[in-house]
Amino acid sequence: MQREAMEFDVVIVGGGPAGLAAAIRLKQINAEINVCLIEKGSEIGAHILSGAVMDPRALTELIPDWQAQGAPLETAVTRDRFAFLTQHGFVDLPVMLLPGCFQNHGNYVISLGQLCRWLGAQAEALGVEIYPGFAGAEVLYDDKGAVRGVATGDMGIGHDGQPTANHQPGMELLAKYTLFAEGCRGHLGKQVEAKFGLRAESDPQTYAIGIKELWEIDPEQHEKGLVMHTFGWPMKSDTYGGGFIYHFGENLVSVGLVVGLGYKNPFLAPFEEMQRMKTHPQIAPMFKDGKRLAYGARALAAGGLQSLPKLDFPGGALIGDDAGMLVASRIKGSHAAIKSGMLAGDAAAAALAAGRANDALTAYPEAFRASWLYDELHTARNFKPWMAKGLWTGSLMFGIDQVLLRGKAPWTLHNTADHLKLKPAAECKPIAYEKPDGVLTFDRLSSVFLSNTNHEEDQPCHLQLKDASVPIATNLAIYDAPEQRYCPAGVYEILREDDGNNPRLQINAQNCVHCKTCDIKDPTQNITWVVPQGGEGPIYTQM
Repeated sequence: MQREAMEFDVVIVGGGPAGLAAAIRLKQINAEINVCLIEKGSEIGAHILSGAVMDPRALTELIPDWQAQGAPLETAVTRDRFAFLTQHGFVDLPVMLLPGCFQNHGNYVISLGQLCRWLGAQAEALGVEIYPGFAGAEVLYDDKGAVRGVATGDMGIGHDGQPTANHQPGMELLAKYTLFAEGCRGHLGKQVEAKFGLRAESDPQTYAIGIKELWEIDPEQHEKGLVMHTFGWPMKSDTYGGGFIYHFGENLVSVGLVVGLGYKNPFLAPFEEMQRMKTHPQIAPMFKDGKRLAYGARALAAGGLQSLPKLDFPGGALIGDDAGMLVASRIKGSHAAIKSGMLAGDAAAAALAAGRANDALTAYPEAFRASWLYDELHTARNFKPWMAKGLWTGSLMFGIDQVLLRGKAPWTLHNTADHLKLKPAAECKPIAYEKPDGVLTFDRLSSVFLSNTNHEEDQPCHLQLKDASVPIATNLAIYDAPEQRYCPAGVYEILREDDGNNPRLQINAQNCVHCKTCDIKDPTQNITWVVPQGGEGPIYTQM
């Protein structure tokens, strides 16, 4: 069955802050520009997960009267707390002694999903055509090799790859320019990077996984506007990461743990580390008599400036976290995503006004280089490479970098790919995690239930193995199958016969919360995450 085609001036893939900002900017410049935005989630915001503390700088540039327009930035940060944890103790660091990147005066604790829903409404009011529930599954090219748009995925394909009675072919969305805003480790963004060699001159991207829960707590324990960050326990000093606890709204708390995916011990389980963090004597009392409302997980790009790919290519550009626009030292990316979307929108609007189509948007990286976003990323560029050297060395050297050298060190450190860093299981010590109590700590399956994740079972698995023998012959044999532990949703299981022999990998794709960790951390890069049918996956409400 032939696919239908629709033509637009600009197609945007992804309804996060970058994609929505680009769409709004294009319409602000010229209301006649025909803009289409597709989003793989069932609605705008359904797949959006972040801490989140937001710097409103870029939003103010995009929509200066956002407060009057009712943007959901309602909880201003009132107090910063930065704590070093040991297993039973803690030390609060004086905020005045911390680098400015760790301070949050003037910022807001938000639900990024709610902000995206609001931005979506602003975009639609300007005339942007938004299609939630449509996943970009294929990049389309013209006869000169330039990006010509994308095709959405077919619906109603059975697990055997054959059309079912409910089959509906995808649609071709053709455009003069296509902006990829899929978020971290974008499925199509990866393909475009490879097609055009966009990483030829950059470091490998490095990542972390953020695992988050939303709680409603006792009002006596709530301090609206408190932003607390932790480092140290429960992780060892050679593992990058830290916790966050944000108080906002009416007795709501976002709590989570960010774990760098460059960790070495294959027995480490980020999900269990996050559950263990909540048991600390300084943290557990906050959640006494509280109720866990939601759960989710998402990878985030943390490599910084030196890990950004070339941003433009014939026919389009990468924006937001599809490019890696996150300032890891500030633990913030939404303002960077919005700014990058605005810059790309400016460049695309200018190209269209000049009568151009399907060429490289060179004005976008030029404008980025001249922007405050570039300056911010440049200042923070050595954060992740320093922290990869261990907590103590990294903290000391980054402190020198930021406080003494003001981010202007005459050197730029480099990143190496996360999947290369796992050690064989025989060289590492297993980690004993306590069983969850179902009150403060929980298991994966009850957590996935709170993410409202759903996938139709009768469809091709969207977690694809390049070589089906690798999970047992390599991952299990050498690394004790780390996919069992780094996946925060219980997708990967090693099953055996009753006698303990004949191990095999089972992929529970229905559990997948689209965090992309498996695509990043698999030691042989044997797992490829592709989009399932549109609209499937988690449905986050206040995340």
